[in-house]
Amino acid sequence: MALLEHDSSPNAWRRESPGVAGWDRTIRPDDPRKLFVVSADCHANEPPMYLEERIEPEFRERLPHLVRREDGSEWLVTEGNSPQRVKGAPGTVQERAGSRMDDEDMRRNASGRGVAERLADQDADGVDVELIFPNKGLLCWATPDPVFAMAMCRAWNRWAHETFSPGGWHGGRTLPLASIAAGDLDGAIAEVHWAAEQGFAGLCLGNSAVYGPKASGKPEYNDPVFEPLWSEIEDTGLAVTFHVSTGRDPRAVTGAGGAIVNYVCHSMETTIEPLVQLIASGTLSRHPGLRVGLVESGIGFVPWLIETMDWAHKAHHFWVRPQLDELPSEVFRRQCFATFQEDHAGLLAAEQHDLVDNLMWANDYPHHEGSWPHSAASVERQMGHLRPESRAAILGLNAARVFGLPVTR
Repeated sequence: MALLEHDSSPNAWRRESPGVAGWDRTIRPDDPRKLFVVSADCHANEPPMYLEERIEPEFRERLPHLVRREDGSEWLVTEGNSPQRVKGAPGTVQERAGSRMDDEDMRRNASGRGVAERLADQDADGVDVELIFPNKGLLCWATPDPVFAMAMCRAWNRWAHETFSPGGWHGGRTLPLASIAAGDLDGAIAEVHWAAEQGFAGLCLGNSAVYGPKASGKPEYNDPVFEPLWSEIEDTGLAVTFHVSTGRDPRAVTGAGGAIVNYVCHSMETTIEPLVQLIASGTLSRHPGLRVGLVESGIGFVPWLIETMDWAHKAHHFWVRPQLDELPSEVFRRQCFATFQEDHAGLLAAEQHDLVDNLMWANDYPHHEGSWPHSAASVERQMGHLRPESRAAILGLNAARVFGLPVTR
């Protein structure tokens, strides 16, 4: 694997590549036969007042907001999460943490604020189309009040439509997904209908119907009450996604190792349950036109997931209700997908487990977890073992099929 000599920066690993010997097509922008590439997970960079300017007046005092404490630290306060420190008190370890960012890290923090900048950045990264999810707007779900959550989602959707839709969605390259808080069932159904009329690329639902810890009596996606929502979505043809950090407070653990614990256990894995609910309850079997995907949580767990669902379906048959007419893995392969940025374990299993058609790559622009602005190197590190047709499917053709995108290369 090629390394940049004498480069000791914390982001040097992002530029490592084994090269493309034997590849017939790549995602490198200067490749005359460049692959059609869709980043199935990117993020907006919303301006500070975007919600206040669009939400109904009765909700404005409840919006997420910053509080400065007497020690000089700053905290983000929401209704559904514990306060999140965004700036440490002067002289503390938390304040000094920002100094660990190099120029590339700072560039990520500041990128994606304008459409022209996004298009230029994605051109340089080899991306033809980006599907856009919230950034600050991930907090739209962070309240146990589903009506308030839907009001924030509705305001985000209006901002996204104003920002990305003029001029025909910028040639079909910047495509936001509409945010939906399903716990407000009537509001959610109305917003799905509006989003379809406005040409949104798909939908993003919170990982729980109502935000917060699991509790007996809280509505879940396997509840029959949501049948009208699934019918409405199926009628529109819009794909459903579940994005990390939208179901409950992702910063549940403090202390040693908290950053890694929270990322792995309280952000990433929360996408799994809503999908299992829809498969195990028979919802997807009853609605074969629904397409449902997990976003930014990776793909390495997918072979385990479908095998474990099948095992429970067979070994616990005496408990399982409803009795499905097909294995959960069949439902997943027919109607579901998952996105990733860099996931070597998942890609090693992709062809072996017949999952190529269910996987979508993303550069997660402009987030630190993503591969931008070194996506070619990232792709080359993890996809050299795949067949050319598998690379083409995962890098763009699967997303084009699910989201109805024209293939331009």
